[in-house]
Amino acid sequence: MHEGSVEMLNEAVADELAAIHQYMYFHFHCDDQGYDPMAAMFKQKAIEEMQHAERLAERILFLKGDVEMKIAAETKPVKEVVEMLRMAKEMEESAVHMYNRFANECGKNGDSVSKKLFEDLVADEEGHYDNFDLQEEHVRKFGEQFLALQTMDRTRQITGGPEGA
Repeated sequence: MHEGSVEMLNEAVADELAAIHQYMYFHFHCDDQGYDPMAAMFKQKAIEEMQHAERLAERILFLKGDVEMKIAAETKPVKEVVEMLRMAKEMEESAVHMYNRFANECGKNGDSVSKKLFEDLVADEEGHYDNFDLQEEHVRKFGEQFLALQTMDRTRQITGGPEGA
């Protein structure tokens, strides 16, 4: 019935799966470097992208399509926080453009439910972009001090307090 929609929905699933992998990779490396708030942010974004993939898959199945579990891109080995944030912003910006295009196409094809799904995803991805942009701005503005502050809670836990006693 909506073969074109199913193709776009599957392309979106592939994009979301790639984002999940990339953000979890970032989460692991931020955690390893002691940047707990940054690690938690990337983990939360991966979970949100997983929820997006689930919503897309549910729509594909409703349309009697098959969910293709392909990943749109390989995970890139980025370990510097500034580069992670820059890359995350690029990924979100790309998703916004793609989902806007898909929403318009679904509208032209008379699939208003898929159109709305893509429009909702655009709003979510714009929110992700804004969050990554704010974090990147903090890193640029405050530099290493911003990242050093992110290690304080873990340092207190390890040392038993702010004095290191």
